[in-house]
Amino acid sequence: MSFKKIIRLLSLVLPHPLFAILSFHATVQAFTIAQKKFPATASNNGIGNAFRHALWCCFITSYCCKVSSPKKALDFCKRITDMHEELFPNKPLETKMDLHNNKIGMDYFMELLPGIHRQFFEKSFFIDGLVKKMDDAKVLKNLDDDFSGHLVYLEE
Repeated sequence: MSFKKIIRLLSLVLPHPLFAILSFHATVQAFTIAQKKFPATASNNGIGNAFRHALWCCFITSYCCKVSSPKKALDFCKRITDMHEELFPNKPLETKMDLHNNKIGMDYFMELLPGIHRQFFEKSFFIDGLVKKMDDAKVLKNLDDDFSGHLVYLEE
């Protein structure tokens, strides 16, 4: 990672050390759960990866929301996950897929928020809901594809 990228990352996480720690925890949790549930596709561009990215954003937003407002948690989640894509670039279609699935996770969290006090979110709320969303997941083939509201993945 270049010096410039390190400075950009530090400029995001240093003002929000608790958010940074919670985001790291969310990253480990989402990766572990996705690997366990979808070992064949969680680490490539398959449907398990779509699940992992959405779950990752649900967890980041949920964990940060426990110590701050939903708006601040959502803003930090978007900024840290977008920065992740910038710091570790992929091919354009892979980047589109990751950013899209990140948004699905953030949107899903916000969809659940009015019905559950933010202090009482459980991992299972997100896991079960995202597994159901996998039933309607779409294959992303072009940068122009628009599958709003659906998880997307790439064909193997």
